[in-house]
Amino acid sequence: MSSWCLYLERNGECELTSETSTRHVPKDFYLLPRIDQVVDSTFGCEQLTMMEALQGYRQILLAPDDRKRVGFITSTGTFCYVAMPFRIKNVGPTYQRLVEKIFCPQIGKDVEVYVDEMLVKSKKSRDHVADLEEIFF
Repeated sequence: MSSWCLYLERNGECELTSETSTRHVPKDFYLLPRIDQVVDSTFGCEQLTMMEALQGYRQILLAPDDRKRVGFITSTGTFCYVAMPFRIKNVGPTYQRLVEKIFCPQIGKDVEVYVDEMLVKSKKSRDHVADLEEIFF
């Protein structure tokens, strides 16, 4: 069980979240893509579209057995998350691994991913709509 904390986000909004104990959770050292390589991969592209996944972490469901590990207590009862909350250990590497698995066929070709940021790139502008459709459909 955990207590509540109020965090100030980069966009100026506040987020109320529970602080889960992570002392006993091993750190996931999954490597993120290097930003300079992502930037270099756009060389020669005529069209780029940058997207950010809205609350991407919260779209990943937790395994039922893991939900009790992110429980919290309030004055109205005891609760647990069913989707991955933002401020738990290893959320970044877990999300990056999942996104890379989903977009594996397109990464390096017409897509680059960096945590919750996605870049769709096209060598020719006329191909960009088709490249976007490949990602979304």
